[in-house]
Amino acid sequence: MLLPYFIFVPLIGAILLAISRGISAKDAGRFASVCSIVSLMLAGYGWDAIREWSLPWMPDANIALRFEMDGLSFLFVLLVALVTLVAISASILKGKGDRAYFALILVLQSALFGVFTARHFIPWFLCWEMTLIPAWLLIRLWGGSGAPKAALRFFIMTLGGSAFMLVGFLALQLSAGTMDFDALGKLASQGAIADALAKSFAFTGMTGHTLLTLVALAVFLGLAVKIPIVPFHAWLPSAYAEAPTPVTMLLTGLLSKMGVYAMLRIFLPVFPEVLPALAPLLTWLAVATVLLGAVAALAQTDLKRMIAYSSVNHLGYCVLAIAAVAASTSDRSAMSSAISGVVLQAFNHGIIASALFSGIAILETRSRGQRGLNDFGGLRAQTPVFCGLFGIAVFASLGMPGLSGFIGEFLIFNGAFAITPAAAAISVIGLLLTAVFLLRMMRKVFWGPLKPSLAKWQDLTRDEKMLFGFLVLLIAIPGIFPQVLLHFANPAIVELLDLLRPIP
Repeated sequence: MLLPYFIFVPLIGAILLAISRGISAKDAGRFASVCSIVSLMLAGYGWDAIREWSLPWMPDANIALRFEMDGLSFLFVLLVALVTLVAISASILKGKGDRAYFALILVLQSALFGVFTARHFIPWFLCWEMTLIPAWLLIRLWGGSGAPKAALRFFIMTLGGSAFMLVGFLALQLSAGTMDFDALGKLASQGAIADALAKSFAFTGMTGHTLLTLVALAVFLGLAVKIPIVPFHAWLPSAYAEAPTPVTMLLTGLLSKMGVYAMLRIFLPVFPEVLPALAPLLTWLAVATVLLGAVAALAQTDLKRMIAYSSVNHLGYCVLAIAAVAASTSDRSAMSSAISGVVLQAFNHGIIASALFSGIAILETRSRGQRGLNDFGGLRAQTPVFCGLFGIAVFASLGMPGLSGFIGEFLIFNGAFAITPAAAAISVIGLLLTAVFLLRMMRKVFWGPLKPSLAKWQDLTRDEKMLFGFLVLLIAIPGIFPQVLLHFANPAIVELLDLLRPIP
């Protein structure tokens, strides 16, 4: 019975904040931090405790509220707990938010826990949609001057993608009689879903393969908006730029990972029959996401928009690996490398992006809202500790060996070059462009003559050092010991490979 408590602790904390009158913003933030720490402790304890919970909801329709935490889920749940704690801490340091603000963050955390542990489409979709409301409110109510338009675009595009996904799963329910992810995966491995669709929708005159392809595309569209994949990324730059910087950490560190996780948990195991046909589309969308994300980041002068487009670029590597897995027919070793790379890239990018946005939050706080590429200069001499810690996050983002950003990208390209060498070779250009715009950012902000307006800046406070030091520790450990993360994910990766390409 641990899973229900684990999921509802942040939600209960949000309710308590909502009904508590007279509590200060700082105390509200501290209470939210406690709730987040308790969730983190439960996540660690949950790995060795009861990992599954199910409650029949509509037995006649084979619908149950089923939650399960395997190694793959555990890593994403751990990421949610860590990034939420960092975002709350950054909000307190920046003096941002009130009890409603922190309550919404806790609601978002609870919904994310549900997304990464639900194993039936109905509870999963409810949690998926539940993340939309607090995220929209956090952008709309506490964002910048362009927040209303950015929040509306985010809401409409995400909701529109979810509508297509819902239609796709309703078709699976009507034909296969279930929306349980594990049950659908087993049926798909037997080639039974296409036949079921052909029988249920015979009046369309389409073959089962064609119907399954349409369903897969509908589901993919919902996931592509969330990741996001070019050209479904239009909501991201404005939402990231206008949201409060701690909320941007949640958007890039967690909400984008929902789509990556769903590609591994749902898309690949449920649609293996049509993956080879969809592989070329996935591959070149991934290449476009990698390259256009990097080019767009290179063109930015707003630091938040630069890191926002950088996130598009980095998540494009995850899509490239997934496309390679879809295209493979026999190379199980390359597929294993690609999937392992996706897991590591998703987890480590969440931490690295949070560190980068934490640095931008410090720049904004010190400069009273400035975040332009040309607004700073010479800070290395004035704030050496900040420069050093932020520099570690930057080098992790551009994939320096020994830091966490390297190993995920290495495994992704190791798998992708073995399966789709042309696409992988073109995508390497994205790595070079990433180095260009990130190193240019470091040069513009920290090197050169010190601007007179920055002469009285103080280096990091004790609390800021603790927050940034914590993030750097989370960047360094997986970079040196990646098996710390893969230890949990490997059994789930093997299970996924058995569904896709069983050992002969």
